[in-house]
Amino acid sequence: MQTAVRLRELDWSGRVVLIDPDIGTPYERPPLSKELLKLDTTEEVIPLRKDTFYEGQAIERISGTVSAIDAVNHAVELADGTRLDYTTLMLAPGSQARKLTCPGSDLPGVLSLKTREDARGIKAVLTRGARIAIVGAGYIGLEVAAAAAAAGCETTILEFQDRVMSRVTSEPVSRFFEGLHAEQGTSLVFGAAVTEITGDGKVEGVVTADGQTYAADAVVVGIGVVPMHALATEAGLKAEDGIIVDADSRTSDPDIYAAGDATRLVWPEAGINRRLESIQSAVAQAVNAANHIMGVTTTKREVPWFWTVQHGVRLQTAGLRTPEDDIVVRGDAQTAPFSVLYLRDGKLAAIDTIGSLKDFTAGKKLIAAAAAIDQDAARDMNIKLSEAVRELASEAQ
Repeated sequence: MQTAVRLRELDWSGRVVLIDPDIGTPYERPPLSKELLKLDTTEEVIPLRKDTFYEGQAIERISGTVSAIDAVNHAVELADGTRLDYTTLMLAPGSQARKLTCPGSDLPGVLSLKTREDARGIKAVLTRGARIAIVGAGYIGLEVAAAAAAAGCETTILEFQDRVMSRVTSEPVSRFFEGLHAEQGTSLVFGAAVTEITGDGKVEGVVTADGQTYAADAVVVGIGVVPMHALATEAGLKAEDGIIVDADSRTSDPDIYAAGDATRLVWPEAGINRRLESIQSAVAQAVNAANHIMGVTTTKREVPWFWTVQHGVRLQTAGLRTPEDDIVVRGDAQTAPFSVLYLRDGKLAAIDTIGSLKDFTAGKKLIAAAAAIDQDAARDMNIKLSEAVRELASEAQ
């Protein structure tokens, strides 16, 4: 949808067609694990644009599933037999929730969260007193756990690693959110490898490798996603844990672009080979693609950013940390607001902010500028983060 919008903004005069397997207006996905699970939610989904927008911009919408791409003849084939020719094709198939493969994982009551239908199903089981087991302590698992606890459910998080959000953040941030969930009555179990889901016709419990069984009326699985690139590989496009794209979102076929969770950005000049699962990344890729199609140079490459809200506390992340980065805690990591800075060669590479929009905004700018940070100044919340910059030239003198 973002590609279509950007093409029209750049005065593309040709036909623009959106093919979507979902029926209805395209909607935002991030709120599915946040606002939509709240008890007082009345809005089903948040549309990306109102229906009248598409008509006004002459953006056609087709509800259907693409079954094949004929890259040689520049056409896509739909499951109902329809064939559509294209000059340029954008692939944005997204990802699907990774599933458990243990015995019982197909029992009714084993749920995942990716679509509005998934969110409706999860919300329906979040009733007071219900026993909810969450497998995985990433963003999705923790957001669902927060909603479950708020609904009065007996909530248990089962995580294979030794802390929450271990893939995306550092220990100080993990420990803060563990305390936050524990305060709300949620049980957290680490080192938990799920080996079986038990139940007679429906979920009744979760068994872990150490022989423990956790009673459950429903199990929500949040163990990551799998990029949906089968259609691309069948069409002969290069893919490796995602459709390979360059900085302009071009695939190995010059007339096919791709964006979103299904892609892997390979940009040798910048030393980048990664797959990002975020709305910001998807939108940026879509805009870059439209720019390239229209011959417009993309001059600004935005710093990657992410966010999650759990029990009313917002964690915002900018940049991409590595385990080798030097960690600087800004403020008191026991109490929000505080921030955690990640320094690489003395320069700000990433930042986690907990309840601090000012630090997040400043941090993005400092990351983009590859600013060298004065660690002592950065630790002091009374000093603006934008002022905690070390002047390399002055030090050299």
